[in-house]
Formats: sequence, C-alpha cells, structure tokens
Amino acid sequence: MPIIDTAVYVDGARTPDPPTLDVVADLTRERGGLAWIGMYRPTPDELAGVADEFALNATAVEDAHHGHQRSKLDRHTDDDFIVLKPARYIDVDERVDLGELHVFVAPDAVITVRHAESPNLAAVRRRLEGDAELLALGSRAVLYAILDQVVDEYAPVLAGLENDIDEIEDELFAGDDAVSRRIYELSREVIELQRAVLPLPSIIRTLAIGVPDGRLRDAFADVLDHALRVGERVDTFRAVLQNALQVNATLVTQRQNTEMRALSEASLVQSNEVRKISSWAAILFAPTLVGTIYGMNFAFMPELDEPWGYPAALAAMLASSVGLFAIFRARRWL
Repeated sequence: MPIIDTAVYVDGARTPDPPTLDVVADLTRERGGLAWIGMYRPTPDELAGVADEFALNATAVEDAHHGHQRSKLDRHTDDDFIVLKPARYIDVDERVDLGELHVFVAPDAVITVRHAESPNLAAVRRRLEGDAELLALGSRAVLYAILDQVVDEYAPVLAGLENDIDEIEDELFAGDDAVSRRIYELSREVIELQRAVLPLPSIIRTLAIGVPDGRLRDAFADVLDHALRVGERVDTFRAVLQNALQVNATLVTQRQNTEMRALSEASLVQSNEVRKISSWAAILFAPTLVGTIYGMNFAFMPELDEPWGYPAALAAMLASSVGLFAIFRARRWL
C-alpha cells in the first residue's frame, strides 16, 4: 500500500482519521492541527495528489518521485524538503543496504515518502503518539523524531561493519587470497555510508535554527551529537580500511618476493645438479672415447703393434679424466 498511515493531530492527540486522502488538508485547517501522511513508494498520481493538497514545491515533488537523491535539505518558501539516507545491515549477506527517505515539512503537515524498508517510521509514530507534549510542538517535533530514528538505526550498521573489519584484520595475516576483494567491497560500502551521513550535521544544525521550544532545541542538539559520532566512526572505518589495503599490498609483495626467492634457490640447486651430472658425464666420456677409438677393428693402427701402446692408452684415459676433474673442480662444478 502506497499510503501507510494518515492522521491529523491536535494538541498532540490523534483525531478521527480522515475518510479519504483528498480531505486531509481541509480537515487539518478545520481542526487547526497537524497532518502526518506516511507513503511508501507512491505512484506519480498519488504523490501529485498529496502535493496539490498541501501545495508542495514542484521540484521537490519531482525529486521525491524519481529518487536516487543525495542527503540534502532544500528550503522553500512554504515548506522544507529533506532527503535522508537510512541504512540497515543485512547479516546474511554481510552488507549494508542504503535506503532513501524524503520528508516534506510544512507548518501544518509532514509528508514522508519512503523508498526502502528502513527507517521504521511506524515506531516513530508510536513514540510520538505516546508523548503528546512533544507531538504538540508541531511538524518540527515530528522531523526531529524521524531524524533521531534514522541516526539510531545507523548503530547496528556500524556494529556490523566493525565486525567485518575485525574479520578482515584476522584474514590479512592468514594469507587469505580473497581478502583483497573483501576489503575493496567493504571500502565501497563505507564510502557510500560516509556520503549518506556526512551532510547530516549541517542539515540538523540548519533545521534547529529558530526552534523556540527549549525541549525541542535540546532534542535537536542530542541528535546532532549522535550524528557527529556516527560520522566520526565512519571516518575511522574508512581510515582503517585504507591502512588495511596498504598492509595487504605490502604482504602480497612480500609473499611474491618470498616465492621468487624460493624459485631462484630451487633453480640454483637444479643448476648445480645439472653441472655435477654434466661434469661426471664429461669425465667418463673422455676415457670412453679413447677406448672406443682403440676398439675399432682397423688393420693399420700402428699403436697396436707397439709395446707401449696399451700403457699409453691407459695413461691417456687417466690423464683426460684427471684433467677434466681438476678443471671442473676449479670452476666449482664439483
């Protein structure tokens, strides 16, 4: 249902609900109260109908319909248009889901257009309906309660991110190959959250200007303090993740260097073994060559008829082997 709840409040108390949406503005003026309309992904016609009833700014209405806006505050002559980026942490997927909430604030009306599951505006309405004194302060009180809910819902998101960062720190030194991708994905989520919360303090300060009631002024100051703390923690998360990226890059380089050294050492050992094998093969080949020559059955081999031929062949074999051994030993091949 695009229209979640519609009510007119007088002196902080809920009056009989309007029978149809097109009479809410008239009933609000007639009763001298405050209208609060909650909408969830309304169609263009439904949003246009509410806009016509309360004479909302056309540009703001167009922004509310299209969505995908950054957190901001647009001040117009008769109303304010606030875009908030609520968030929730999805435990199953270990990710942050950013939503979008548009709030039109007029002196006698508050219209909320929600494009995501968060924030829990039903809880905000119940809270205010249980505090008639605060609700009687008008549309600014409703706006404060909405801001407070949005900022409070950042708490479990921060807790989830903090847990993810702790896991990443453990994975960094465990040599997990998937940690780089997770750091990048988490960094992107933190940056998006930072963009959502960064404008909040400025928005809250501007909205608090001119708030006459002391209680409401203190309430805005409290939610401002919470928003500042959220921003500080998000800034810290981003700095930690940047450091994690640098540490991860250093560790990856160290592992690559270690692997290269290991390969070089293995190659060196292999090369030494090849040298040894080649040296002994050459040493054994020299006497074999002499023996092979004398083993050929040629008729005219003068050394065969000489008495010194056999000792000369053995001496040549021994000399060649010893000579090659000395050469290879001098070159440290053996």
